[in-house]
Amino acid sequence: MLGLPESTSVALFDLDGVLTSTAVLHRNAWKQAFDAFLSERDPENWVPFTEQDYLDHVDGRPRDDGVRAFLHSRQIDDVDEETVAAIGTGKNAEFVSTLETNGVDPYPGSVRYLEAARAAGLRIAVVTSSKNGAAVLDAADLTKFVEVRVDGLDIVAKGLRGKPAPDSFLLGAELMGVTPDKAVVFEDAISGVEAAVAGKFGYVVAIDRVGGGQAAAMRSAGADRVVNDLDELVSA
Repeated sequence: MLGLPESTSVALFDLDGVLTSTAVLHRNAWKQAFDAFLSERDPENWVPFTEQDYLDHVDGRPRDDGVRAFLHSRQIDDVDEETVAAIGTGKNAEFVSTLETNGVDPYPGSVRYLEAARAAGLRIAVVTSSKNGAAVLDAADLTKFVEVRVDGLDIVAKGLRGKPAPDSFLLGAELMGVTPDKAVVFEDAISGVEAAVAGKFGYVVAIDRVGGGQAAAMRSAGADRVVNDLDELVSA
């Protein structure tokens, strides 16, 4: 009923863009932070941060890793760690402000899938690079579905490598008491798909919410299946 291999006992869900629409809020907050930095650094020749920049360099990665990856893509390699942290802090302040003002909605199809998964006895964890994981889950009324949460705070506290390294997903599987081959990963970021493949998880479902060449890129990264919404899997 869930469109997954019969051996699957645990589901590890990314959060932003998979369960909730907060990926859009993250992208907009990153744009404000990066455009402010770029325009100040080179007022006459700067090129704005784009949606493709977000998908290619920031989406799914821990905050500071995303800053470094994007700046490197623009051949900006001379910034110190204080500047990296300041860009990330500015982004997070904008994100939290928007979250507090506007709240967040879960994707209806994701809620239907979570309900079906819970009814079928599939155990559920959330693995996200965001340090705001608990707040987003609470705001979207999704905490009730989640047995284990691994987020950006855990990544920092435990010194884990961020996606596309598999460390956070492997920790999620460990906390759920299963080996990776018994778990499925749900991701909307290429870096997250790569992390799941690197961790040798049993099945990888990618959610394409942007269109264009994203689905093909997800398959190339190793996704076993690509869907536009999770409830496509319910009758699979």
